[in-house]
Amino acid sequence: MPLRSTKVPHDAVHHPLFARFYARMSVAADTRGGIAAYRAELLGGLSGRVIEIGAGNGLNFVHYPMAVSEVVALEPERTLRKLAAEAALHAEVPVDVVPGAAEALPVKSEAFDGAVASLVLCSVRDLPRALSEIRRVLRPGGELRFFEHTLAKSPGLARTQRLLDRTVWPLMCGGCHTARDTIAAIEAAGFELGTHRRFRVPEGRVQLPTSPCVLGVARRPFGTDQGPAPR
Repeated sequence: MPLRSTKVPHDAVHHPLFARFYARMSVAADTRGGIAAYRAELLGGLSGRVIEIGAGNGLNFVHYPMAVSEVVALEPERTLRKLAAEAALHAEVPVDVVPGAAEALPVKSEAFDGAVASLVLCSVRDLPRALSEIRRVLRPGGELRFFEHTLAKSPGLARTQRLLDRTVWPLMCGGCHTARDTIAAIEAAGFELGTHRRFRVPEGRVQLPTSPCVLGVARRPFGTDQGPAPR
């Protein structure tokens, strides 16, 4: 598939220390923390050509159903991209791991049946632009599947999230922002919101800044408009 030219460098994101920590932590969260089940729920029923935004170390790959004909998996961080390429070798569907940033997807418009954003919208530098790009590359009626951290419903935890986002959290956690209102941002980008649900990870009493999560589906509407212009 021809790639669209872009000025974004191959290593637009470079967090080598966090990448190594994330790679270990995410595997443990999948195997012992129940995250693998959310990944399977997220990807269930997908078909056709899919683009995955911020593939990390490729933990989603084994959960893609056989009805998916191709996955183009973008990962801007070099260390994680290498791990994702290794994970792609064990996937049951074709996965092509490529460099690229969410704010400038290096692919043609309306080229995909589905898009996947899994624990990545919290860390993109420009969320409205990233969602506008995802909308651009989806065909009309195409689905955005999302599993993301989100702004807490609890005022107290939401205040904590906002404080951390303004101070140490993005520096410590590879650019992650815990207080982004994911649902509001998706709707503002011109998507039609479908079935979704909120939950906490972990589900017990202990709440972390990243505990509030949302998982669901949104669709690019049919029509000729391209949605809100990126900022």
